[in-house]
Amino acid sequence: MRYLFEDYALDSDRRELYRATEVIVVTPKVFDLLDYLIRNRERVVSKDDLINAVWNGRIVSDAALTTRMNAARSAIGDTGEKQHLIKTLPRKGFRFVGSVQEGDEISTRPVAPLEQGSENLTCPASPPRLSIVVLPFTNLGGDLEQDYFVDGVTENLTADLSRINDFFVIARNTAFTFKGKALDVKQVGRELNVRYVLEGSVQRANKLLRVSVQLIDAQTGSHLWADRFDKPVADLFEMQHEIVSRLANTLNVQLVAVEARRAERMQHPDTIDLNFLGRACLNKGTTRENLDRARGFFQRVLELHPYDVGALVGMATVDASLAASFMTDDGAARLAAAEAASIKAVSLMPSHAVAHICLGFVQMITDRADQAIGEYEQALALDRNLANAHALIGFAKYFLGRGAEAESHIQEAFRLSPRDPGAFPLDGVGRLRQASAQC
Repeated sequence: MRYLFEDYALDSDRRELYRATEVIVVTPKVFDLLDYLIRNRERVVSKDDLINAVWNGRIVSDAALTTRMNAARSAIGDTGEKQHLIKTLPRKGFRFVGSVQEGDEISTRPVAPLEQGSENLTCPASPPRLSIVVLPFTNLGGDLEQDYFVDGVTENLTADLSRINDFFVIARNTAFTFKGKALDVKQVGRELNVRYVLEGSVQRANKLLRVSVQLIDAQTGSHLWADRFDKPVADLFEMQHEIVSRLANTLNVQLVAVEARRAERMQHPDTIDLNFLGRACLNKGTTRENLDRARGFFQRVLELHPYDVGALVGMATVDASLAASFMTDDGAARLAAAEAASIKAVSLMPSHAVAHICLGFVQMITDRADQAIGEYEQALALDRNLANAHALIGFAKYFLGRGAEAESHIQEAFRLSPRDPGAFPLDGVGRLRQASAQC
């Protein structure tokens, strides 16, 4: 069943929420909450109704319910102040008050205008941003015994990309229906409604394994990025994990850069485009110019959407980076603002791994390294490929006087992602140490 309200669509069968043609990523509990409110929009639902339906009657604190309700409102452009879609009735409960159209065959695809003598054809919906299919990698060596390893690279990369916030990744089972076929990537893009296609190959030569990849724009067929990863053959599964981790981190940076270039060409970028522009500035390096430009983009987002988690995380990153790098005279105020934005982001979306990293970073440089380690570990539980989380655990242990433990964490960061702009260099330890002394 699909429910349409304003410019949103909630698909209860696919468990997806759309704004126009863009997929909005929400946690399962937030989706269930929205689904229940919309299905029961003819009545006021109590707190107990929601707990029984969404949490199966488990004990849930008022704070947890409020956090999920705020996240649900944020996902559909509502707020606790506006309440134009989800209304709170004091001492009674909640009610979805938006106008809803429902039906099994409702489509969000735009209809092409009719020309004289033409048929009424529908145009496919525009693919979501950061939508990608990882096609089965090719085994160039021809050794059938290596097929399991090649397929494993594809499967694990698909799973790891799916953990990244905002990524829409076609499932492994669908991607593998294309295995061994001669493909037109533009046709694949149209069929799966994705913006990007990742192709790759694995070749084993004596004691060397080479993985080659290329990222393709599925709409134009143009090649956007290509790279090659050479590793000596040792433990195949450990090497597979390393290759996949590096690919996932590199792709994240590359795709943000591509989306930012698209946004730069737009006359009126929306909040998603502005977030990409801000993230691209951060990925260029920690300079005052990059940070100031990023702040401008994130501020524009928050002016339009105060509960946008991506922009909150972006602002926290900017403020914390300015303070830690001594690029501002009001370091304490910047750190306070960064902590407030990080806490707000974590409360709105507890599954946002980078929000936990931002909160941990502020805790670390304000003399709370023990708490910081907990935030970094939570980030890694959500996304195991976050190289900077590994590095920052090492830095936090360094601050605590556990230098012997720190090096292995930092080495793991560089092993997973040696080209990742988020993997802090070792000389950052000194800067962070000085920052903590001044705050």
